[in-house]
Amino acid sequence: MATVNPAASPRRRHGRRLALLVLLGAAAALAWFWQPLIGYARLGTAYGARVACSCRHEGGRSLSDCRKDFEPGMGLVTLSEDSATKSVTARFPLLASDTATYREGEGCRLQPWNR
Repeated sequence: MATVNPAASPRRRHGRRLALLVLLGAAAALAWFWQPLIGYARLGTAYGARVACSCRHEGGRSLSDCRKDFEPGMGLVTLSEDSATKSVTARFPLLASDTATYREGEGCRLQPWNR
């Protein structure tokens, strides 16, 4: 017959309850801030694509150098370039992506948003 430590059982239940409360609190916070988070992600990618496209195709700088023009807090925005179409795409992980394309005489324009 196995011996059970009676003091371990209440601690284990307390730990599970605490983990459940933390998980529920995180889910509630995510639900509460979901729309603003999506908005900030879309704004950040639109800004990043437009600024990086202008920097790259009008300024002639490298894409990595164009990151210097980003505002503080844009560390999660990543950039990629399609040199064939002269476009730059900015992505915020799992939430947003925007592309700006350079056209001679017009400069860089964002592609229309699909809501």
